Amino acid sequence: MPNLRARFAMLSRPGRFAVLLVSGVIAGLGQAPFDLWPATIVALAVAFVLHGDCRSARQAAGQAWFFGLGYFAFTLRWIIEPFLVDVARHGWMAPFALLLMAGGAALFWAVAAYLAGRLMPRNIAMFGLMLVGAEVTRSLILSGFPWALLGHIWVPTALAQLAALGGPHLLSLITVLVAWSVALMVAGRWAGGLGIVALMVVAGFVVRPGPPPAPMADAPIVRLVQPNAPQHLKWDPAYRDVFLNRLVALTGQGPVPDLIVWPETAVPSLLNYIVGDMSLLEGAARGAPLVFGIQRRDDIGQFYNSFVVMGQGGAVTGIYDKRHLVPFGEYIPGGNLVGQFGISGLATTDGGGFAAGAAHGLITLPGIGPAIPLICYEGIFAEEIARGTQRPRLMVLITNDAWFGTAAGPYQHLAQARLRSIEQGLPMVRVANTGVSAMIDARGRLRAQIPLDVEGAVDVPLPPALAAPVYTRWGDWPVILLLVAAVLSGAFMRQRDSD
Repeated sequence: MPNLRARFAMLSRPGRFAVLLVSGVIAGLGQAPFDLWPATIVALAVAFVLHGDCRSARQAAGQAWFFGLGYFAFTLRWIIEPFLVDVARHGWMAPFALLLMAGGAALFWAVAAYLAGRLMPRNIAMFGLMLVGAEVTRSLILSGFPWALLGHIWVPTALAQLAALGGPHLLSLITVLVAWSVALMVAGRWAGGLGIVALMVVAGFVVRPGPPPAPMADAPIVRLVQPNAPQHLKWDPAYRDVFLNRLVALTGQGPVPDLIVWPETAVPSLLNYIVGDMSLLEGAARGAPLVFGIQRRDDIGQFYNSFVVMGQGGAVTGIYDKRHLVPFGEYIPGGNLVGQFGISGLATTDGGGFAAGAAHGLITLPGIGPAIPLICYEGIFAEEIARGTQRPRLMVLITNDAWFGTAAGPYQHLAQARLRSIEQGLPMVRVANTGVSAMIDARGRLRAQIPLDVEGAVDVPLPPALAAPVYTRWGDWPVILLLVAAVLSGAFMRQRDSD
């Protein structure tokens, strides 16, 4: 590692930036669909070692920004896909969107490095703590964007089960600890490094979920229905009935299940137009409750992206309106003003976009019980999953991942859904327009799935819910308080040593 430092120092400034960018890209290989978590650990360890040689907080911030730029440009590469649905109208925005998203997310890491450099110059441990703090911050501010968090690399591993204790940010802290241990070992401090690695290995064995239990004989049967409607055709008048009829046909086949779930905006009409006559949907459901996504308009002309439950006789028994909307996708900040210039969100033709729903409570599914409803983007926010006195039976997430293309986006979104199940100790029914639709059990395991870009339906017994995990009661606060205490402790020790 001293040779690495020396060689890095000998490079020209563009050369150093290139090394950091490539290291960031390598770090991104730990995210889905590659799931190469050792690549993230090694690349992050390199970033830590190079941070230890920074001569100033400003240099540390610059290095962290270029490392973050590589990481986020690679992990968020799917961000260009929505702009390619209508290339003539939005295609020119794609490279700018990726650069702005990656550069903006990397700023959080740059600020973390700068603050670490000010508090404890060249201290790797402080940089690691600040990096986790940056991940918490970008999850919460400016509407929040907790995508491709460092902790997400553990989703396919046994360590993901620790999210039941501390959520995604505990996993990010573990990522930093393991990378720090590698940096310590390379620097010759084997005892500390091996100690951390051994602790993580033991933790992985302790929290292994074990084989899934056999389905209970009276478990409700849920039918997941995936129409596979490509985004560029989904709203085409020539195809809308094709996809709706496909949903109806897949729903009406075989035995009648206990619950049927369709994806986000599955019905290509406003709810206002069909609420008086649900005969097509009712005939397909054959008496089973049906969850489907649709848009609706209220009495004052506001539009909502909605989650609707239809019960027997075609009666609407529950409606949930999406609360956490996608900026520049479902709404444009200042939309009423910019809408006058023809600028609209990607998912709506209205300049003002969708309105946010008023409440995020539970919704009752006939014959099954209380459920947490989630629509698309809402599934990435661990902090916003409903917490209350009544324990839900399950989570139901309907989504349209066709916006994300067929590479990284859908798989990263699925990985986060698995994490939500672990955090809540609840099974999740996840139904996507083009995939991946899946039944996820309360340990985050995929019990059944419909692959990407496949039309089909699958009947799956609903897995049992577990006792409420620690995370459902305390959320992120234990990890946040731990970070604050560690940072203050480090700053105090530096002040004491300087005195």
